[in-house]
Amino acid sequence: MTTRFINRAVGRRSQAGTSLIEVSIALAILLTVSVGIMALFAASLITTENQGHLAARAAEYAQDKMEQLISLAYTDSGSNTATFPTSDSGGTGLTVGGSADPNAPATGYVDYLDISGNPLAIVGGVAPANWYYIRVWQVSNVAGAPVFGGITTLKQVTATTKVRHGVSGDGGGAGVAPQASMSILLTHTMP
Repeated sequence: MTTRFINRAVGRRSQAGTSLIEVSIALAILLTVSVGIMALFAASLITTENQGHLAARAAEYAQDKMEQLISLAYTDSGSNTATFPTSDSGGTGLTVGGSADPNAPATGYVDYLDISGNPLAIVGGVAPANWYYIRVWQVSNVAGAPVFGGITTLKQVTATTKVRHGVSGDGGGAGVAPQASMSILLTHTMP
């Protein structure tokens, strides 16, 4: 008995491997997709730094300033809160005035911090060159609040901290500068 082998692959080419052209095309597609993903990754890092880290620091420093202000006596009009720790004289205390806009700071209602959050001295009313955070505050009487003995019994205090500049993708620091604000109402009770 004779066995015959029939070659079924006759007339067909073998497809056992891939060509160099196919591999090159696949790598080009993979590289294109990877570049797109890396751009998204870089954008997410910048956003995280600006709106995560820097915004959280701004909120923390605004809260620190608020705590410094609310520790003063309601009628204090002389403590210097532009320094830390607060000195007993040479400042505005909780006198009505100031500005909650970091782009328009009012003298006596502004201080500056370095990149680590350490206070910087203001010399001659000029902002220090190496400031990284600006803190401004505003004290205002609340309209319609009762007045006893010539003293309005309700004040609103607003503290705002702004970062000098945000992080940008070009390394120039031209990104959106995060800022944080908080307000509190202070009441004065008559003895």
